[in-house]
Amino acid sequence: MEVRYATAPDQVPGMTTDRLRSRFLAEELFVAGQVRLVYSHEDRIIVGGALAQETTIELPCPGELRSEYFLERRELGVVNLGDPGTVTVDGTPHRLGTKECLYVGRGARAVSFAGGAFYLVSTPAHTEYPTAGAGLDDAEPVRLGSQEGSNDRTIYKYIHAKGIQSCQLVLGVTVLEPGSMWNTMPCHTHERRTEVYLYFDVPAGQRVVHLMGRPDETRNIMVADRQAVISPPWSVHCGFGTRAYSFVWAMGGENQAYDDMEQVAIGEMR
Repeated sequence: MEVRYATAPDQVPGMTTDRLRSRFLAEELFVAGQVRLVYSHEDRIIVGGALAQETTIELPCPGELRSEYFLERRELGVVNLGDPGTVTVDGTPHRLGTKECLYVGRGARAVSFAGGAFYLVSTPAHTEYPTAGAGLDDAEPVRLGSQEGSNDRTIYKYIHAKGIQSCQLVLGVTVLEPGSMWNTMPCHTHERRTEVYLYFDVPAGQRVVHLMGRPDETRNIMVADRQAVISPPWSVHCGFGTRAYSFVWAMGGENQAYDDMEQVAIGEMR
């Protein structure tokens, strides 16, 4: 498990492209036969990928957690980005189709993955909520944007106050319509939560230009398929793709209020 420390906004202007990517971009989350994890000190979020393919792989408990098992003091959100696969939690199998989600509550001791391409997001948890799954038909869809604005998209909320219950994790999937490229524009920040964007369904050879940083001093990161950007509370998080794409958004922090954000007008961005 790679560990990354928190970054203050005044550090960003002096960063080179490589330094910016090493601090905020998780590039190699999906490696065949492995569970890869990145621990961020931004609200202590862990993101990762489990790519089992022809075998079954276990969710490890890295020594950095100082716990007996991974979910001793944590909760976990899982989204399948690939073909149908199975997540087994304490002996109970849960079949996940493409873009489907599973929440695993604190206290689950054994988690394993078979098939699929599972994206993992974990936050600290102070109590237990039951393991539960949902698909696109079960989620709370929100249609936003327009074809004229190149941002016609549907937001599917999975783990949130009115959906699958959790301690602090909030998670969903956004799907852009063909011909739409912008996400989260006009953009925003939310000082009380860290957010992570995992981009997927990005065609081979295409990229998403992810904008981050203070609204009046933005930077960009070129993001490929199945790569994640860690967005600190002080940073905007939006992007433009060279083709339509999807992304998993996940937040952890002080509250679960979806609309707790500071809006930024397009004309105020620099």
